[in-house]
Amino acid sequence: MPSFSFPTLSEISTTALMEILNEDSIRSHLIDHPPFDEQSIAAWVADKDAADCSPGCRVRAVLIDGELAGWMGIQPDVDGHELAIVITQRFWGQGISLFRVLMQWAAELEHKEVVFHLLDSRREYKALQRMAARVTHTEWSGRRFTSYWLPVPRND
Repeated sequence: MPSFSFPTLSEISTTALMEILNEDSIRSHLIDHPPFDEQSIAAWVADKDAADCSPGCRVRAVLIDGELAGWMGIQPDVDGHELAIVITQRFWGQGISLFRVLMQWAAELEHKEVVFHLLDSRREYKALQRMAARVTHTEWSGRRFTSYWLPVPRND
């Protein structure tokens, strides 16, 4: 089983992070935006670090067996808090394990519900549908999302 660690984004090389976030396989699952450059990645990291300091949030880099795989977190959303997992294609098989970590974080942060928005480039997931209190379809920036509203199990 691989080992995971979750340093803050500011502890990670912005160049390495930029390379991952500019990969075509990653960009195809994100809202369209210009590729990151040195200036925009620094601003993006500062924004995510600010979110990490917000109540109910945790936004971190993902290292798998010591290698930068991407980032994930619980961040503010217009409807509360959303989950995000953005990892390089080489590690896509680790998404379920990372999702479980996020749900543990959500319980630690005492969330009752979080939302997981997946862009229309992703298929709908039956397992998420079963877990969700509700599933909605929304449009934002001209793209369609499937949003899974997930109750957070308590850590008692």
